[in-house]
Amino acid sequence: MSTKQNGESGSTSMIVMEEEKKAKVESASTHVTLRFKGQDEEEIRVFRMRRNVEMRKVMKRYGETRGVKWTTFVFILKDGTRIRESHTPDELELKDGAKIDAMLHHEGGGYAESDVVEVNRGLLKELEDMGFSMARAAWALHHSGNSSLEEAVNWIVDHENDSQFDKAPVVEFNIEIESPSPHDDTSQARANELKERARKLREEEETKREREREKERIRAGKEMMEAKRIAEENERKRNIALRKAEKDEEKKAREKVMLKVNADKAERKSRHGLPTEAESTSTSTLVAPLDTKVHIVSSSIRILMPSPSPVSKAEEMRECLRSLRRNHKEEDPRTMRRAFETLLMIVRNAAKNPDEEKYRRIRVTNRLFQERVGRFKEGMEFMELCGFTREEGSEFLSLSNHEGDLSRLRDAAFQLQSAVTNPFFGLLSKEAAKE
Repeated sequence: MSTKQNGESGSTSMIVMEEEKKAKVESASTHVTLRFKGQDEEEIRVFRMRRNVEMRKVMKRYGETRGVKWTTFVFILKDGTRIRESHTPDELELKDGAKIDAMLHHEGGGYAESDVVEVNRGLLKELEDMGFSMARAAWALHHSGNSSLEEAVNWIVDHENDSQFDKAPVVEFNIEIESPSPHDDTSQARANELKERARKLREEEETKREREREKERIRAGKEMMEAKRIAEENERKRNIALRKAEKDEEKKAREKVMLKVNADKAERKSRHGLPTEAESTSTSTLVAPLDTKVHIVSSSIRILMPSPSPVSKAEEMRECLRSLRRNHKEEDPRTMRRAFETLLMIVRNAAKNPDEEKYRRIRVTNRLFQERVGRFKEGMEFMELCGFTREEGSEFLSLSNHEGDLSRLRDAAFQLQSAVTNPFFGLLSKEAAKE
């Protein structure tokens, strides 16, 4: 009898255990445990609710435990999805023990309403499977209106370089957005094709822009090279003209020296009673200047000195400048150069501005003029050769307004330019001056 009772008791306990186990399974399938953590607290609050009940109920319960209104918070899942009060755990596919963050609306670290986007869960997953980030995919679906996968890919390609879309938004899965047509095997290939086509278009545009920039660089380089060539050609011409003027000056100086030497030789022979003619062309010792005239008389060469010709105004100017250089050779060379440059400036101003009185009158008592030109006798003589005259009792040198003065000023400027640029100006005729 006791054995039978023991058997019945064991059978009853097994039935109870099976019922409890079945109740637990049913509870697990109909309920879910949610773990809430506030942004401003360390504590985790655990709530249990039915899977088919709206989240509004547990949100209000959480607000009551915090002592504030539940609308103070924005409830966010771990993947950034924002929870609406109308959602249910089943719609959100929440697992048991899912963690939910309660973020404050207006405090640092919270989410603004403008950061919340509604997307289609299926399209978002397809974009992530294609290799796009969740942030880019969510923004693409939001801005393309969740219309199609192709539109979302095109948006991502067009905004590939916009860093503002790297920040993940708060994602809200809208179950009311109709799902697109069932996914087929060609959708990813089509998306990849669109992406590749957009990339090629960008590369072609960039190549075209680079070619335009290269053409512009080549054109600018050619213009620069042409300007440089013209500048170098002008500089070369100026140097050639300057060297030619210097050579002409040296040649004339040498000719004058040779004429003076030959004249001195003829004079010495006359003083000593020697013949002034060479016995023959092989025994002649006289140096023939370039400008002498040669007459053949009885198979002998007779050298005749050229007849003196009237000295031109330009020659007088040149000789005056040479005298200024020779007579003041003990002065600092820079002093002579300043004197020449000052005279050149005065002459150029008068030539370029013939109608302006201020350039045709020079105050002799001016400190700079007196220091650089006026204290030299040759400097004042050169001013007079240029046409400047000084009336009795006046402290001004004045230049009359005649046509001939302009030509004289040009000659003076040329002689002064030679004196400034030729370092040997006035030195080659030094020996002749001593003779």
